[in-house]
Amino acid sequence: MPSTYDRRLFLASLLGAAAGVAGLSGCAESTAAATGKGASTAPLAAKVPSGTSLKIASYQNVQQLQFKLAKLPDLPFTVSSWVNIGAGPDVINAFRAKSLDLANNAGIPPIQAHYQGYDAKIVAINITRKPNYLFATKPGSDIHTVEDFKGKKLAFSQGQAQGVVLLRALKKAGLKYDEVTLVPLTSNQFLTALQSGQVDIAPLANSQAPAYLQQYGSKGARTVTTDVVDLLNLLWAPVSVLNDEAKAAAVAAYIPQWAKGQVWQYENPDVWNEEFYVKTQNLTLAQAKAISDLANKPLFPPSWDEAIAWEQETADLLAEGGFVKKFDVSSLFDHRFEGIAAKSVPAEYRS
Repeated sequence: MPSTYDRRLFLASLLGAAAGVAGLSGCAESTAAATGKGASTAPLAAKVPSGTSLKIASYQNVQQLQFKLAKLPDLPFTVSSWVNIGAGPDVINAFRAKSLDLANNAGIPPIQAHYQGYDAKIVAINITRKPNYLFATKPGSDIHTVEDFKGKKLAFSQGQAQGVVLLRALKKAGLKYDEVTLVPLTSNQFLTALQSGQVDIAPLANSQAPAYLQQYGSKGARTVTTDVVDLLNLLWAPVSVLNDEAKAAAVAAYIPQWAKGQVWQYENPDVWNEEFYVKTQNLTLAQAKAISDLANKPLFPPSWDEAIAWEQETADLLAEGGFVKKFDVSSLFDHRFEGIAAKSVPAEYRS
């Protein structure tokens, strides 16, 4: 068990508004999340009813741009709002506030939501085989390997992909939690924490690293790469949304577009580099190409068995550290949607 911080204080600071808004959602909702009771098993409607709408997360407007550039057909429902939101804790808060119906995240936010007593389900899976994150050091650092993390201050977000990547890297390097100091932050605070020296190390997305190194590489900042992956890129939604027959049908109709958009981006890196990274993220073409070269080939498995096993390993890893209570993650998956993404893409993107 970590001795470098008080875990209860850590959790309180990390859960923040989510715990405050819902009081950890009360006994009824906590029971529903823990048991999966109340989740619909009704067959999905073959057609989306007229007048149906969804509020969908699209961080940095990626989804709309993918759909536009790929020239995908119009969705058979109304997107009442594209919500510029991506971080897991923010998504959970938006779910609670009913300002969001469907989100794209990694595997850890659904585990965190369950721990908080909020009931939501995974409806689509994209497997990532290559690392999406690397570790960046603060300027002037002497850190070169994960083993050098011992005794250092590490930026840690329990409810986000970056958090589980860090925990997996520590475990692989043989470092115990009490041999490092985990500093509770959310990912949007990582860069500032590095720049100010609040932390020695922070996990950054591949897309963030070029700009950071351009600014601080000459001052001694560097990156530490590993082969640790965050396996799951997924779509998930609150049970209250999935229990609505019309909205569930809309979610099912959205999944093929989501999958096809990612395939198009992967197959058209030159266009994506220019239209997204250069025009919207202010990166150079060289920086954009460096990011695209690291891109994962989208893989939408017909069976979720591997995803469930990985999610269970992740939940167990968090439970071992005392961050969550041990539970069976199978309750996080709505199998009515299994296979929808796989059926919508060519065979080479299914395994």
